[in-house]
Amino acid sequence: MQNFESNYETLEGGRVPIRAWVKGVPIGDNALQQLYRSANLRIVHSHIAVMPDVHWGLGATIGSVIPTLGAIVPAAVGVDIGCGMIATQTTLTANDLPDDLRPMRGVIERGVPHGRTTRGRDKGSWQEIPRRVGNLWKEHLEAGFELLCEKYPKLKNTNNKVHLGTLGTGNHFVEVCLDEADRVWFMLHSGSRGVGNRIATIFIEKAKKDMESQISRLPDRDLAYLTEGTQHFDDYVEGVLWAQEFARINRQVMMENVIDGITRMKGIPPFKANVMAVNCHHNYVSYEHHFGADCWVTRKGAVRAGAGEMGIIPGSMGAKSFIVRGKGNADSFESCSHGAGRVLSRTQAKKLYSTADHAEATKHVECRKDAGVIDETPMAYKDIDAVMAAQSDLVEIVHTLRQVVCVKG
Repeated sequence: MQNFESNYETLEGGRVPIRAWVKGVPIGDNALQQLYRSANLRIVHSHIAVMPDVHWGLGATIGSVIPTLGAIVPAAVGVDIGCGMIATQTTLTANDLPDDLRPMRGVIERGVPHGRTTRGRDKGSWQEIPRRVGNLWKEHLEAGFELLCEKYPKLKNTNNKVHLGTLGTGNHFVEVCLDEADRVWFMLHSGSRGVGNRIATIFIEKAKKDMESQISRLPDRDLAYLTEGTQHFDDYVEGVLWAQEFARINRQVMMENVIDGITRMKGIPPFKANVMAVNCHHNYVSYEHHFGADCWVTRKGAVRAGAGEMGIIPGSMGAKSFIVRGKGNADSFESCSHGAGRVLSRTQAKKLYSTADHAEATKHVECRKDAGVIDETPMAYKDIDAVMAAQSDLVEIVHTLRQVVCVKG
C-alpha cells in the first residue's frame, strides 16, 4: 500500500467523513444525500470513499466504497452480486478485421445469450452453453449451491444453470475493441444474473427483519445490516461469496464463447487470445485490513486497485475504455471507479435524445442504433476523460481501448 498525496475532497456532515474523488466531475444531490446517510451508519469504519463515477443507486450509492466493522449491509452490496468486467488481449490487429463488422456482431449475438424476449428468455444461441456449463457447474459451483438450497429452499427455482453463460440486460455488454497500437481486445460486462439477485433479495429482507425493532433508528431502511456471529450473517457470507464466484465463471464462459465464435469466422486468421487477461468484480464485498482494522469492504460500483493489480474501467457506448493498474492508494481503500457513471437517468436519456442523436454518437461503432438502447447512449454518461483525470492518484492507464463492435444486453 502506497502513501502519497490524494486527490480527494472531504465532505463533512456524517458520523464519518466522506473522501470523494470528484474534482471536475458532477455529483447529483440525490447521490450526495444518499452518501451522507451511509456515512451516518454506526458500523462504518474510518470513512467512506467515493469514486468519480458516483451516482444514486438502489440500496447504496453507486461508486462508493463502504468499510464496515462486524457487519455487512446486503443492500449496499446490491442485487447484481459480483457484477464486473473481463477483457482479453489477442494477437489480432485492426488489419485482421473485416471492413464490414456486422457479421462479427452477429456471431457474438448468436454465441452469447443476451437481452430478453417476450417470453422472458435470453436471446441468442444456446448451442455452446450446456457444454461449457456442465463441467464448470459440477467442478466449481454445484456443491456450494446445494448447501445454500438446503437452508433457503427459495433458491431452488432460480435459473442458475440456465443463466450461467448469459449476459443479461441493461448496461451489460460485449465489445470488440482496439488499443493504442490497433491490437484487438474482447471485453464484456456481466454478473451473477438471476441467482445472485435472489440471494441478495433474500438477505436484504432478512437484514430488515432482524433489525425490525431498531430499523427506525437507521439513517435509511435500505441500510439494514447483518451482524457477525448470527446465522443469517454466516449464511449471507456463504451466499455472497458463492455468487461472486458464479459471476466470475459466468464472464469466463461468455468470453470463451466469444473467442470460439470469432475463431470460426471466415477470413479471420488464426490467433491467440491470452496475451493479457483481466477479470474483476465491481459490485462485491471482501474481508480486508484498512486503517488499523479488519473490516468488510463493500465496493458498489468500484474496482479494487491495490498496488500492481489490474482492472478495467469501461466508458459508455462509443467512448473510450481503459485497462488500468492500481496504485494502492490507502485513502480510497485501494479502489477506483468502475466506469464513467450515469449523469442522466434512463428515463431522462430517452426524453432528451433521439435515435438520430444516438446513431451520430455511435457512428464509429457497429452496434444497435434503435430506440431500445437510447438509455445507454454515450450522452447519458459522464465524460470518461474527466473521470480518469479525477482518479489519477488511484490508477495508471496501461491501455486505452476504443470500441468497434458493441453488443448490448
